[in-house]
Amino acid sequence: MAAQFGRLRKGAVNTTVAAVVVAALAASQAPGVTTDDAGRKVTTGTQPSPDTPAENSATGNSPYYTDLPPLNSPNPSPTTGTPVTQGTSEAGIPATVLDAYKKAATALQESKPGCNLPWELLAAIGKVESGQARGGRVDANGNTLSKILGPQLNGNGFASISDTDGGAYDGDSSYDRAVGPMQFIPSTWEWAGRDGNGDGKKDPNNVYDAALAAGHYLCRFGWDLSTKGDLDSAILSYNNSQDYLNLVLRWLEYYRKGTHEIPDGTGTLPSDRSDDSAGASPTPTTPGTPTAPSSPSTPKPGGSDGGSTSPKPTPPPSTTPPATPAPTPTDTVHHLEDAGTAKLSAMAGDAFTEKITARAETKAGKAVPKVRIRFAIIGATDAAFSTGEKYATTLTNSVGEAVAPALEAGENTGEFVVRATVVGRTLSGLDYTATVTERAADTLARTGEEALTCTPGGEFADQVEVKATYKGAVADKVAATATLIKSADDATENDKGPYFKDADGKTVRTLTGLTTDANGLLKLPKLYADDTTGTFLLRINTAGGATLTVELKVAAADTSPSPTPSEPASGTDSASPSPSA
Repeated sequence: MAAQFGRLRKGAVNTTVAAVVVAALAASQAPGVTTDDAGRKVTTGTQPSPDTPAENSATGNSPYYTDLPPLNSPNPSPTTGTPVTQGTSEAGIPATVLDAYKKAATALQESKPGCNLPWELLAAIGKVESGQARGGRVDANGNTLSKILGPQLNGNGFASISDTDGGAYDGDSSYDRAVGPMQFIPSTWEWAGRDGNGDGKKDPNNVYDAALAAGHYLCRFGWDLSTKGDLDSAILSYNNSQDYLNLVLRWLEYYRKGTHEIPDGTGTLPSDRSDDSAGASPTPTTPGTPTAPSSPSTPKPGGSDGGSTSPKPTPPPSTTPPATPAPTPTDTVHHLEDAGTAKLSAMAGDAFTEKITARAETKAGKAVPKVRIRFAIIGATDAAFSTGEKYATTLTNSVGEAVAPALEAGENTGEFVVRATVVGRTLSGLDYTATVTERAADTLARTGEEALTCTPGGEFADQVEVKATYKGAVADKVAATATLIKSADDATENDKGPYFKDADGKTVRTLTGLTTDANGLLKLPKLYADDTTGTFLLRINTAGGATLTVELKVAAADTSPSPTPSEPASGTDSASPSPSA
């Protein structure tokens, strides 16, 4: 049977002339938002608007869970329920659900960075809307194990929203219902829906799709959620209720103080709802006559139907033991095995050629498909996955193998660890050691062919420039040294002959801290000569072993005159034939 629960019943709407005007504006804008003279949306307040049509909200202003965070959370709002003591398990969020919130927030950081959407806000709304997908009852793909449906929005104690989807999402062809872990009504999902898990579908019953859609919904008006006014307006646009706003803010603050991952399906089921129904009930309650909104903590005579002044009878405890849910693939995983990952090594700034592959297995060694494996980079390193993240989650394939995205080395050299764990389980992780080596070159060559000559006490006209490559490719940012050496067989620094100058103009014959540029080029400073003549050697070395020796000549200028061409002798050449008589 599909899991369903009711949502907040709304009182009659004031229909004064002024309210009609406000409603006309609200039909195209969220609560608390108007436009300035330039047509830009601006926040005008954080109070809910009683004239905002329910169909303009994400949920149709449906009921929500009113359970409060534990007492060590911030002081409770006077309009939101009565605090109850709860265990520390409330801070835990089911693994797949938590992963969906974080992925959605990361995606919004890239597409709408000015929104400043915290993943904890998605967690707070997910807690209030569905109890984190009913305690994390989702499969490895993020699909809820049973549908989460709100009540029929037929105007009987709730908003009246006639069917907009032909029952495609909510199974109801008469009226709309809120659907999925983030409780979107079908008409809103039609434009707000997103594909958060990359399967080509936009499914409101998938926590990855729903979380990403909720993020875009909250950021849709260019709101900056790091500001109080915009944050309140965004939350009120999700469900137009001051009680709802206060409650979401409570959970937001609670999750910001710290949370942790718990196995899927082990989350705490909510117990209280804003329509005074039992939160954990898998079946819908029957809405009664609408009543004026009141604090969830205020008892209502006669229960939810308002037809009797006697208190609700407490049902006797069930004597039927609850059915044991069938184990999910994740439940059957006993351990992770390496699936033939080769040695992980890369040069700084390069991508690792090998990818990490882990296999999920049962205790008997049987492969387990469709299980989420999380890969996390651990240690003081600036390496990351090709996604730019320090973590990645991948689904195991038909042979139980999950392949992590390619690793990309940063500039920090040394070792770091990539740990693979099963999402939703507390099994020991599988560690992979990766090594980042310094940038290197295996070949150096001069970019010019001109001879490098100089007169004693002068300066060389041309500067030495070389190009570094590694396996035929440009070797950029490679460390190098340049030393004027004594001879080809003696690489110690020479004490005479050509030299460089430091910043103070002093003689220097060894240069360190050199680096090739983005094109692999290295141009040395200008060279000078002392009074010693002869042939000298400059040796350049790079990380990785590339070496080049350059010949330098210092010789006095040639002052001998240039030979002049000989002139023919004057008079008649004796060999010339005599003129004829």
